[in-house]
Amino acid sequence: MITHNTLVVVLGCAALGVAAGAVGCFALLRGRALLADAMGHAALPGVVAAALLGAWWGTDPRALPPLLIGGAIAGALGLWAVQALSATGRIRQDAAIAVVLASFYALGVVGLSVVQAMPAGAQAGLSHFILGQAATMRAEDAWAAGLLALFCLASTVALFPRLRALCFDAEFAALQGLNIRRTDAALMGLILLVCIAGLPAVGLVLVVALLVLPAATARMLNQRLPGMFMASAALGGISGVLGALLSAGHAGWPTGAAVVLVGTAFFVASLMLRRA
Repeated sequence: MITHNTLVVVLGCAALGVAAGAVGCFALLRGRALLADAMGHAALPGVVAAALLGAWWGTDPRALPPLLIGGAIAGALGLWAVQALSATGRIRQDAAIAVVLASFYALGVVGLSVVQAMPAGAQAGLSHFILGQAATMRAEDAWAAGLLALFCLASTVALFPRLRALCFDAEFAALQGLNIRRTDAALMGLILLVCIAGLPAVGLVLVVALLVLPAATARMLNQRLPGMFMASAALGGISGVLGALLSAGHAGWPTGAAVVLVGTAFFVASLMLRRA
């Protein structure tokens, strides 16, 4: 029997999946998947720092809003570091992403061991931010993550014409008056918010898969952007629901892994259908 808390968590994962599918559609077309991976991994030291500050101030180190704010700040710093390294002209973007991803993640892992050794933070459960675990989420945490995901979805729908122009013909759109840098920054901001919203349920290691898999599956099934957009959002939502149910029904199953496996199954099925 599904409890009220489990139902709220499933709905939160559904909202996250829909938002990730919608934003991931443009992330895939714009070639920003690896940057999303870097931001997801870079968020860990921010989450750890927020937990440390919470334990130091005597507040609950498990409170989700401060952890997500810390993760967002660290993820934004990671994105800035990638862009700064790439701007030197001596380091390619893929190498810059690898450097930032590994460095920030290593810093977060070290900080995680420090937090877990503290009496006030021993039960913080921050390790679930690595692979995700819906079963450990509180109802208020699921609501917070779900509302953040819905905000990302609404923003993506509002920016749909601009993002379409950015992904398909940026030079022509610039001639028509579109601010390319601002629109690209808005897309990166949405990617960051989806990564942060997905940390409690999917985890930082696999949140990029929730962005890419539904979009890649939808790309195989649709030739036009509106169909791809709606299919990607739907597949993301279904993957989130099924993955959350699998994780809640089998103790110890990380939610991120379950969601990604469901998304992978859809991708493989679409690949076989395309080749049939």
